[in-house]
Amino acid sequence: MQLVSSRPWKLRIQDILDAIASIQSRIVGMSLESLAADETVAKAVLYDFIVIGEASANVPAELQSRYSNIPWRLMQDMRNVMAHEYFQINIERVWKTIEDDLQSLVPLLHQLLEQEKPH
Repeated sequence: MQLVSSRPWKLRIQDILDAIASIQSRIVGMSLESLAADETVAKAVLYDFIVIGEASANVPAELQSRYSNIPWRLMQDMRNVMAHEYFQINIERVWKTIEDDLQSLVPLLHQLLEQEKPH
């Protein structure tokens, strides 16, 4: 059962987009090794992943079903590991997610916002 969010779902989608942009701007010029060595940046990136997962969990189930091409569950699962199983965080997996998955989410989320505009 999904709780009613105190924040409108469109703002939650924007939160995801903002967190992605924040991660991308933080890691400019970095490698996996430099991210792993920079605790401050690494923790900021992990926080942004928590925001992504929390925001995605608060998008209504009906929307999640209509936009099943967006990996809602994976975003939520990643957040759960970072928040509750923090000792299992694999920085290589985080880096791979940044490199392989984050940018592809951006157009999908923009498309959702565009298609769900009131007409």
